[in-house]
Parts: sequence; C-alpha cells; structure tokens
Amino acid sequence: MLTVLRTTWPLLLGILLLMVGNGMQGTLLGIRGNIEGISTSHMSVVMAAYFGGFLLGSRVVPGMIQKVGHVRVFAALGSLISSLLILYAVAPHWIAWAAMRFLIGFCFSGVYITSESWLNASTTNDSRGQAMSAYMIVQMLGIISAQLLMNTADPAGYLLFVIPSVLVSLSFLPILLSTQPAPQFTTLKRMSFGKLFRVSPLGCVGIFLMGGVFSALFGMASVWGSSKGLSVTEISAFVAAIYTGGLVLQYPIGWLSDHSDRRLIVLGLAILGFVTCLATYRLDPGIWGLLAAAALVGGVANPIYSLLLAYTNDFLDASDMAAASAGLLFINGVGAMTGPLITGWMMSAIGPDGFWIYIGLLLVMLAAYTGWRRTRRPTPTQDQNFAVIAPSATPVAVEAALENAGAEDAGKPA
Repeated sequence: MLTVLRTTWPLLLGILLLMVGNGMQGTLLGIRGNIEGISTSHMSVVMAAYFGGFLLGSRVVPGMIQKVGHVRVFAALGSLISSLLILYAVAPHWIAWAAMRFLIGFCFSGVYITSESWLNASTTNDSRGQAMSAYMIVQMLGIISAQLLMNTADPAGYLLFVIPSVLVSLSFLPILLSTQPAPQFTTLKRMSFGKLFRVSPLGCVGIFLMGGVFSALFGMASVWGSSKGLSVTEISAFVAAIYTGGLVLQYPIGWLSDHSDRRLIVLGLAILGFVTCLATYRLDPGIWGLLAAAALVGGVANPIYSLLLAYTNDFLDASDMAAASAGLLFINGVGAMTGPLITGWMMSAIGPDGFWIYIGLLLVMLAAYTGWRRTRRPTPTQDQNFAVIAPSATPVAVEAALENAGAEDAGKPA
C-alpha cells in the first residue's frame, strides 16, 4: 500500500480535495436553504437535480473525452464547478440552485471519470486493487472532512461557498501536473436492460432501491437536520456519521460476503436498516442516538450497493461484467433522481421524519424482494470477489475494481 501511495498520491490528493468540495456544497445547501426560507419540496428538487446531471454526465462525458481529450474536458468542467460553487450565494433561489446543481452534477461526473481514468492508468495490474481501495477510502474521508469544515464559518455568509470553490480549484493542480500521461479512453460496451434483468432481477431492483436510499442520505440529510432544528455542528456530525459507518463496515461485510450467501447478507442488512429507521422515527433518541442511527444506516447502505454488484457479476462471464456494471449504475442513477423528490414530498406531507419513513420503506421493500428471490433461484457459485465500490463511483472506477476482484479470485487455489 505504501508503494501505491508513493506513486499515486498526487491523484489521490486531487480526488480528496474534490470530495471535500463536493461534500461541503451538499450539506451547505440544505442548511442555507432553510435560512433562505426555501421550502422542503423545493429543496428536494434542488437536491435531485444533482443526480440528474450526474446521470447525464456519465452518458455524455465519455464522448467529449474521445473528441477533445482528458485535459481539455477536465479543465473546462473544473472551471465551471468552481464558478458555480460561488454563484450559489449570489442567487439564493430554488430554481437557480436546481439549475446549478444539475450542471455541477454533470461536471462532477466528468471530473470523476477523468481522474479515475488517470488513476487506473497510473497503476499496474499488481497494484490496481490497492489503488482502488485507497481511492474509495479517500472518497469517504473527503466527505467526512467536509463536514468538519462546515463549522468554520457562518452558513448565512459567503465564506463557506468560497472554501469548496477554492478546494476544487486546487484539486486540479496535482492531477494536471502529474507526470502520468493522459490515458486512452474507451467507451464501455452496452448491455440491454432486458438482458440485465434476466441475468439478475435482484441486482436491478436492489440497485434501483439503493439509488433512492443513497440519494436521500446524501441529498436530504442536511435538509432533514435543518427541518428538525439541529445546529450546524449537529447536522455536519450527522452527515459525517453516515459516511463513517459506511467506511468502517464495508470491509468486514465484504469479507463475510465472500464466505456466505450474498443474498442472505443483503436481507439481514436491509432488515437492520429498516429497524434502525423505524426506531429513530418512533423514538426521540437525542443527538447521540441520531448519530448512531446515521452510522448504522450508512453502514448498511454502502455495503449493500457493493454486494448487489458482486452478486450480479456472479452470474456473468468476465467479458460482460463491465457492461452489466455500467447498466446497473444507470439504474442506480434513475433511482437516485427519485430519492430526494419523494423524500421531500413525504417530509412536506407528514413532517421532517418522512425522511426516515422513506428510507425505511425502501429497505423493507429490498428485504422482502430479496427474501422472495431466494425462493426462486439457488445460490450461485461466487466467482466474483467483493469489491468496495462507492455509490458515487463512475463506470471507470467500477470496471477497475471489479476487474481486480476477478483477478484476485482467479488467483485462488482451486
């Protein structure tokens, strides 16, 4: 791992700064929206717009890279991100914010694709697995660190909009000044959604549901906290707990999944998440109880996402895994766009704790469907190792992570 860090630290540092900037703007908008008097339903549109832009970017940006190259795409999108992050404070209106969030989602998708391509190309087959693990850890640490910076200034002012803009601008320096040449970029082949569903109904349905869970957690947690009257420190701690739980539980759950039925683990985690949401909704656990609930739900959501990808790939040849993963990421993106919208509607209709009801409903639906699918198909031979994959990863990172997981599995003694 130390060797990997020595060779890839400029790229990882750039990605860390990107994630800090992105993590700050998501939390800040939820808090600032409450200060500006923007309704929960309107804030849900703002938050959903990011995932719509991210989804479009994942489809459009690869073609842009093939036409004009990594460096030009990276510089153009990065400059736009920095500008938009400051403009939030200039135009505090939900329609303007939704338009800017859509553009930022599009730009971040392209920036991630570019940086992940560079990271993938800068490592060898022997070190790629460690590099991708470090990348996923850096993603989580970036978002967690962003929550600490939320407490450095008044969210009603301008400074908290300036900080992520500066960090995103600085993140391009280590990446663009890297001695590693820009890699060749090839577009992933496609797999029809009908074929993908026939390969793994649970993978398709589960990934769609988890897209809603993830976007509700990532997009609406700060909106919920503001609606509940939590302080900035409490809201930032709540968001940080979500990602800390995911970071801590990914690896032990991943190890367990390689030694038992993945569907049984998905079922157990979904039930645990549902019970946590129900208990948080029915009780008044206080701030420490809320932090524990956030860590548990975050610790459930992130591993389930990776488990469903690994489970789907258990039914595929290695040559089809990248195409299937790209299809699943698109399904996840569609689910993610609906998450904030439905959460916002439920919070407006029944109160702030509609946040917990929505996430709990999605998890109990996943548990029910997983239990039913276990009666329809025998447990497959698990040819694909568990790969730690963040729900915000692009197809480039997913392909590299799954390729390494498959290589590790191939190296096992028969």
